[in-house]
Amino acid sequence: MKSEEQLREQLRATHTALLVIDLQNDFCAADGYLARSRAAGAGPRVRHDDNVRIAERIGALASAARAAGAPVIWVRSHYDFRYLAPAHIAQRNGKEGLCLEGSWGADFFGEQPKPGELVVDKHTYSGFHDTVLHERLQERGIRTLIVTGVATNVCIDSTLREGFFLGYHIVVPEDCVGSSNRAGHEGTLSTVRVNFGTVLPSAQLLAMLR
Repeated sequence: MKSEEQLREQLRATHTALLVIDLQNDFCAADGYLARSRAAGAGPRVRHDDNVRIAERIGALASAARAAGAPVIWVRSHYDFRYLAPAHIAQRNGKEGLCLEGSWGADFFGEQPKPGELVVDKHTYSGFHDTVLHERLQERGIRTLIVTGVATNVCIDSTLREGFFLGYHIVVPEDCVGSSNRAGHEGTLSTVRVNFGTVLPSAQLLAMLR
């Protein structure tokens, strides 16, 4: 377990970035694509009220990161079939409609990027796969990633693992990530604690950023 001194060093604003992953209407909103499809019995229900609170806490972290001089970077999914690999389309059972480019569903939920903040578009679960994210982070001298957003066990998990493999310190504020799959959510947080980085409450992280 890291000491508080080690964690504070990792979280210096000069080399830390806040990632906001897939905080989008189709994933989070009460009338987004996932909520509509799962209401028809296609999977666990989307917890809209939980997502509202997650978005609010991410907003507080983003404000603190900006004030400290750490960049806030937004990672957004576009899942139009023209972008997806055949295996990904097969997992969608041929049903297009989730986070289509330019749609309301692909818009950000609750919080919005500030002018000048980097938005990275992705077409699979990892924010690093076939995107400019690593390149842009390296240009900024980033060594530590605060990873927030949805879903903990899918896009958060995929992104933080690849980030760790690329050499970044990983910090996950446990109340700033969420998933409708509770077991998957807890499984990812447990794995991060043991293998990939640090999990802590956002209140503790806010105090360090301030």
